[in-house]
Amino acid sequence: MSQWLVSHVPSWLLLIVMVTGTAGTAIVIQLVVRRRFPNLRGEEHNDVTKFAFGVVGFVFAFFIGFVVSAMWGQISHADDLVRTEGTAGAQLARDSHIFNQPDRERIRLSLLEYEQAAIIEWDEINEGRSYPAADQALNRLYAAYEAITPDTDAQKTLLSTSFSNLNDLSKNRAERILQARTDTGPPWSLWAVIFVTSGLLLGCAIIYGVEKAANHFAMVAIIGTLVGAQLFLVVELSHPYVGAVSTVPEPLQQVIRTLQATP
Repeated sequence: MSQWLVSHVPSWLLLIVMVTGTAGTAIVIQLVVRRRFPNLRGEEHNDVTKFAFGVVGFVFAFFIGFVVSAMWGQISHADDLVRTEGTAGAQLARDSHIFNQPDRERIRLSLLEYEQAAIIEWDEINEGRSYPAADQALNRLYAAYEAITPDTDAQKTLLSTSFSNLNDLSKNRAERILQARTDTGPPWSLWAVIFVTSGLLLGCAIIYGVEKAANHFAMVAIIGTLVGAQLFLVVELSHPYVGAVSTVPEPLQQVIRTLQATP
């Protein structure tokens, strides 16, 4: 569900809906509570609520911080995979100048074909589909290097280095695809804890005894906005390859621009 939201709903709209939905629901519940339970304003009641509010607020802040930190680490790992894959492709393009013209041109075309297929594959994988053309392009890139017969020691050295970079490219692509295919977002148990702590925090604010209704509504609206914003952040960070703050294929596109600029 969260993957569909970040894939199909603009981030600004999702933020507005989650914030207004959370704050609005809390205010409606607060209105009902104030009307049906007008005696929830005693000093003893507020002392208990204040203590519970402090504990719940601390737990909520700590837990959300932990979740956001873990999810940001997941996105950073995805960034590292894509950057390493792009760096390996750029190094292959740079080192190909040492080979003879027929081999150099064959490598350039094969590498360009693979990078273009990888860009298409990026969107296909995020939609839950496979893209066999990318595997075929990678196989042809390997074949292009295997067909090289080095004439000099420099060519032998760079051919060995190129195979190492090609293996790095293939390895990081495979890990990127596996991560994208198995990405289902946070498990239901984590969402349950998030919703429970969010509900407890809003509940403490709703039952807190405030004489002036305007002040009470303002307090609940502020806390509801903060909770909604935190929920939006968790949803956006749940999937490393989709959404407004996800990893992007810019390193792969940079390799394509480099190859296309090569005469």
